[in-house]
Amino acid sequence: MGSDDKDRLKKTLDEREHAAEESFFAAREKEALRRLKERSSATAVGGDCPRCGMALVAVKHHGVSIEECPNGHGMWLDHGQIAVIADRERDSWLGRLFHMPRPQR
Repeated sequence: MGSDDKDRLKKTLDEREHAAEESFFAAREKEALRRLKERSSATAVGGDCPRCGMALVAVKHHGVSIEECPNGHGMWLDHGQIAVIADRERDSWLGRLFHMPRPQR
């Protein structure tokens, strides 16, 4: 076997080794991303904090499940969640605001 043959064989083996490494690390990265996405979707409720971009998480406060920024940048409630709180707190400012008659147009 001549020097050229040895160089070509070495180059071929190096290329195969490199391809195998690339494949191995690509599979590991894909699995890590899948696990991260799975864990994230288990706690995230489908929105991001407009301030920091973190996924909002569902938290129960006084029996009402609301969306909250894990970094403390705020809480988000929808109409139904506010209605539950307003019904319970009719004498508070929120209850009065929510149950105030709407002006007719």
